[in-house]
Amino acid sequence: MPELPEVETVRRGLLPAMKGKAVLAADIRRPDLRFPFPERMAERLTGARVLGLHRRSKYILADLSTRETLLIHLGMSGRMLISGVMPGVFHQEHPAPAKHDHVVLDMEGGARVTFNDARRFGAMDLMTTALAEEHWLLRDIGPEPLGNTFNEEYLVGRLKGRTMPVKAALLDQRIVAGLGNIYVCEVLHRARIDPRRKAGQISAARVAGLVPIIRDVLNEAIEAGGSSLRDYRQADGELGYFQHAFRAYDREAKPCVTPGCTGTVARIVQSGRSTFFCPRCQR
Repeated sequence: MPELPEVETVRRGLLPAMKGKAVLAADIRRPDLRFPFPERMAERLTGARVLGLHRRSKYILADLSTRETLLIHLGMSGRMLISGVMPGVFHQEHPAPAKHDHVVLDMEGGARVTFNDARRFGAMDLMTTALAEEHWLLRDIGPEPLGNTFNEEYLVGRLKGRTMPVKAALLDQRIVAGLGNIYVCEVLHRARIDPRRKAGQISAARVAGLVPIIRDVLNEAIEAGGSSLRDYRQADGELGYFQHAFRAYDREAKPCVTPGCTGTVARIVQSGRSTFFCPRCQR
């Protein structure tokens, strides 16, 4: 599933095609994805102008002139693809509709934005903008890791006394928004913390040290356009490149890259997910 860097990269890619532009036509080609689409979705989108695009955790939110917000979740395999006119970049013909093109938005200016989702685990919804934070998919999400409310004091307080493994704690969207399996593995490797350790048994100093590492890993991944392992593509169809910089994730049986460490990256399963770490330097 795309994590924060991938979703942020897609959001930025959509800006030239959508921000400030009106939806000239909305073609909704099925009644649902993971959840049913909202009633009269095509009618409510057609004519609406996109005032802004922002991200909350792993969701893209498009604020509309109709005082509604379009929520987009990419799920496991969802892609937001752009064709047609991209200001200052290129011009291309719109491709013929593909089998898994489920929502097609023709935008003012000539761009077409298509939500393609082969596995149909993605989602779209419409909600009142003023009440967006109360939406059932958003209301319990913790602070954004790149925002000011996510700081050392906050994280130390949230992990204090917790008996769950630290990896599970960082994956908990109620504690911190947007982190997923890939980036938690990378963060814990850089911090040299064993992913199996109970979160509440890690010293406050080491927990506090996770905050700048989390920010560094996420910013580096965003700069690289995210990580492309299976389905993920940027909005222009290009791959992300952060997978080439992995230090732990998907490196089972390869030498640890931590300076001075002679260990080998191992893979274990935690809560049904693969965890990659170095047993020698992560303690």
